[in-house]
Amino acid sequence: MHEEPIDPFSGDPADPSAGLNDPSEDGESDSLTAAERQDVLEDLADLEVYQALLGAVGIRGLVIECEDCREPHYFDWDLLRGNLRHLLNSGRPRVHEPAFNPDPDHYVTWEYARGYADGVHDTLQEEQEESDDSDRQR
Repeated sequence: MHEEPIDPFSGDPADPSAGLNDPSEDGESDSLTAAERQDVLEDLADLEVYQALLGAVGIRGLVIECEDCREPHYFDWDLLRGNLRHLLNSGRPRVHEPAFNPDPDHYVTWEYARGYADGVHDTLQEEQEESDDSDRQR
C-alpha cells in the first residue's frame, strides 16, 4: 500500500513534466536545512493533533492559500501528511492542483487549527488547575 498517490506518468517517455528542470541539475540542493527539516517535523506533529481534534467535529483537512496561483488549495489530512513526508524525504514540494469541487465548510486554515488546539489545551489546563485548587481546599 502506498502512502502517497502513484505517479500516473512514472516511466512514461511522454511524461508532460519531463521537460521541467530538475533543481538538482541546476546546481540547487534538494535537501532541507536543519531548520527546515525541524519545521516540517513540527508541522507533521501539529497535523496529528489538528486531525485528532478537528476530525472529530467533521473537519476533513486544511485549506492553504497557494503562493504560486493565489488560489485556495484544499488538502485532506492524509494528502497533507503525504505531502509533508514527501517534502521531508525529497527536499522539494510536490506539484499540485486544486482539489475538485471541495466543500470549503469542511476545511480550516493552519491558523484556525492552531488556535483551536491552543484553546483546547488552555481549557484543559484551566480545568486541571481548578481541580487541583478544589482538592487543596478539602
